[in-house]
Amino acid sequence: MSAQFASGAYPRAILHIDGDAFFASCEQSRDPALRGRPVVTGAERGIASSMSYEAKALGITRAMRLHEIRKICPDVIVLPSDYETYSLLSKRFFDIVRRYTPDVEEYSIDECFADITGWHKPLRTDYHGVAKRIQEDLRRELGFTFSIGLASTKVLAKMGSKWKKPYGLTMIPNREIHAHLEQLPIQAVWGIGPRTSDLLNRHGIHTALDFVLSDDCRLDPFLSKPFREIRSELRGESVLPFQSDTRLTRCSIQKMKTFTPASNDSRFVFAQLAKNIESACMRARQYGLEAGKVLILLRTQSFEDRVAEIDLSRPTYFAHELLSVIKPSFDRLFSPGTFYRATMITLLELRAPDPQPDLFGASVRIDGFRRIYESIDHVRAKYGKHTIHFGPSFDAHHHTAHDGVRGSIPKRMRHLLKGETARRHLGIPMFAGEID
Repeated sequence: MSAQFASGAYPRAILHIDGDAFFASCEQSRDPALRGRPVVTGAERGIASSMSYEAKALGITRAMRLHEIRKICPDVIVLPSDYETYSLLSKRFFDIVRRYTPDVEEYSIDECFADITGWHKPLRTDYHGVAKRIQEDLRRELGFTFSIGLASTKVLAKMGSKWKKPYGLTMIPNREIHAHLEQLPIQAVWGIGPRTSDLLNRHGIHTALDFVLSDDCRLDPFLSKPFREIRSELRGESVLPFQSDTRLTRCSIQKMKTFTPASNDSRFVFAQLAKNIESACMRARQYGLEAGKVLILLRTQSFEDRVAEIDLSRPTYFAHELLSVIKPSFDRLFSPGTFYRATMITLLELRAPDPQPDLFGASVRIDGFRRIYESIDHVRAKYGKHTIHFGPSFDAHHHTAHDGVRGSIPKRMRHLLKGETARRHLGIPMFAGEID
C-alpha cells in the first residue's frame, strides 16, 4: 500500500490555515462580552451566516432561519454581518502568515495556503514548530483561533485543517497518508462534489483511500483532469499550482448579493445583478484584467440556482457593455411569479487588455471609454464606491437590500470615528474600548 504514495515525509511543506467560525469569532474578539456565548451573524439576511462554536453545540446550522434559531436558543445573540471588519481582520491574518513565508495564497476571506518549505531551518525548529508559531501568533494577535493542516500537497493540507476543529494542528506526512484517507468519506474530499461522489460510490469507491487505490483505467473515462489532479495530490504528489500573488493570478472575479425579502419584480432583481456587475468590473479594472466570458446566477427563494454562461465577442471590463450583453440572458432566466433572493456575476477568462490596435477604429472608441471609466473610478475612490452608477442599478442603490429588522446595520457602521463618513472609514475595526 505504501508504494501508492510519494516518498519522504514532506517533499514540500504546505499549510492550510482555516479560521474557526471566522465571522462569529471576529465579533467575539471585538466584544469580549460575547465570548463563551452563542453568537450568530446574518441578521440582515434573516438566516445564519456564521455561528460561534457555542451556537453550533446547540444544533444551530448555517442557513437556518432566525425564527427557528430562537426556538432552539432564546438567548442567542444575533448580529448583522460586518464584512468591512471581517475583511480588515482577514488582511491582518494574511499579514501575520507572511511574516513566516512570502508564499501565501489567499484562498478566501478566512483561509489561506502557505508554502513553508525550507523555512524550518532559519527558524531553528521543525515544520510542526513553524505551524505552531503561526497558530499562536494568530490567536494572540487576533483574539481567536485557527486550525491548521500540514502536508506535502494542498489537498492533503486542506484535509488536515478540517481534521481537528477548533484550534487543531494536524500533520500528515506522506508515510501516514493512508491512515487518514481510509477514514475520510469520498464526498468530504476538497473538490469532489455530490454528483462525482455519487458516481464514485456506484463504482464501489466510498473513501478517499478507495479513490487513491482505484484502477486508473476503470475510472479515467468518467473523470476529467481536475479529478485526476486531486487523486495525485491525495497520493502526496504536488500538482496543483500555488498562487502566491492571488490578485495577479486570479482566474475569476465574483460578486454575489443576497437581498431580503425575496422579490419577483424583474426590474428590482436586475438592478441587484447590475450593481454586482458594476462592482465586479471595478475590481477587474483595478487589477487591469478583462473578462472573455461571464456567468450570471439567479437564486430563488427555495435556493434553486438558475445559471447562464455567456461568451463575449471581445474581452471587456466595461460595465455598460456587460449590462447590454447580459440583459437577454437575464430575461430568459427570470420567471415571472418566482421569488428571487440573490444574484451573482462571475467574470471568467481574465486577461490583460490587448495593446494592439485594430483595423477598423474600434480601439479609438475603447480608449475613449477607458478614459471615461478612469474619471468615474477617480470620483468613486474619492467620494464612495457607488457615487456614480448606471441607470439599471438605480433600484439597488436607492433601496436597502434588507428591509425591516433584517436591514439592521453593524455597530461599526453606526459608530463612526472622527473624520469618517458613512462610505469612507479608517482601516481599523473597533475592539474593546470602542467609542459610544
